[in-house]
Amino acid sequence: MHTPFAPSRPPAVVLLSGGLDSATTLAIARDAGYDCYCLSLDYGQRHAVELAAAAQVAKSLGACEHRVMQLALGEFGGSALTDPAIAVPVDGAQSGIPVTYVPARNTIMLSLALAWAEVLGSRDIFVGVNAVDYSGYPDCRPAYIAAFETMANLATRATVEGARLTIHAPLINFSKADIIRRGGALGVDYQFTVSCYQADEKGRACGVCDSCRLRREGFAAAGVPDPTPYVIGKKETQF
Repeated sequence: MHTPFAPSRPPAVVLLSGGLDSATTLAIARDAGYDCYCLSLDYGQRHAVELAAAAQVAKSLGACEHRVMQLALGEFGGSALTDPAIAVPVDGAQSGIPVTYVPARNTIMLSLALAWAEVLGSRDIFVGVNAVDYSGYPDCRPAYIAAFETMANLATRATVEGARLTIHAPLINFSKADIIRRGGALGVDYQFTVSCYQADEKGRACGVCDSCRLRREGFAAAGVPDPTPYVIGKKETQF
């Protein structure tokens, strides 16, 4: 039986994808004084290199623990990130919710983070969602995070007994440039991160999907050199 324990600092569960935003969120949680327990999900996404990136980020930023859970969302499909029959858009942002949206992904991930937080005796969950420079996903909005927090405070033993659980989304109102500047100040090495929706087995980014465009534009706006290796055609380049 697992029981809560008393770490040197309060424990927090941090959802860690291996991308730029979640790496910055981990750095913020650590800087705020938490012992960080990182959770990544192998949910059937197009590539596994982001999970390797998450492990490297967790190690470099001093996480207490990093776990990867298997979650076969690819069994449902419905997204370009989990169904190889659906192409990843490469022609710039489209109107509406893009096909890279994975149905219920953040709800499932936050629910798993909530379960681990209960076991750890944690009252804090960090997630790197962003509602400024993002692809228009409905589960990245402030209203969604507030609603999940309300649900979480009705659903667990600790909260029923009087504790309060907080879902922290510290980047939700940041531009991508702001995120990069904040992470840089906290020591995030972005060369370890992978943001591309269709990175190759070496972690090289396509340079043309929505996530690559947002990432590249963010570094340019922040005035910070972009460490990302991009592959356009068969040529590797850095912007």
